[in-house]
Amino acid sequence: MFVLVVAAVAAAGSVAAGSSSSEYAALVQPSWAPPSWVFGPVWTVLYLMIAASGWRLWWVAGTMKAARPEFLIYAAGLVLNGAWTPLFFAADARVIALADIVLLNLVIIVTIVLFARLDRIAASLLYPYLGWSLFAMALYSSIVVLN
Repeated sequence: MFVLVVAAVAAAGSVAAGSSSSEYAALVQPSWAPPSWVFGPVWTVLYLMIAASGWRLWWVAGTMKAARPEFLIYAAGLVLNGAWTPLFFAADARVIALADIVLLNLVIIVTIVLFARLDRIAASLLYPYLGWSLFAMALYSSIVVLN
């Protein structure tokens, strides 16, 4: 179930991305910006880890209800994650997309803290996601300023 939900978020972002690779290349970027081909493989691994984290917490939590705060925050993070690409590329709402990623980082941190209370492995699976999302926030902040 977690893989399907996370895959749906990834697919929605992919559909919304459309010609994002050429749009990304056309933007004025900082010297440390990665090439566009890096994002697909990185996000594939991260989405698998996000799904594994959610599944792990659900498995460890056993009969706990899915409406637990941990899963509500986890779901909010998926919504924010899924909203970023359409905001940045499809809607050309770069400042709103930047606000989205700032909020996403806060939600990821809260998710890690809440997951760690029940299972440190589920929480640790989200550390690379947080790291990449913080990097993305710095990158897109620079892009917003430069453009």
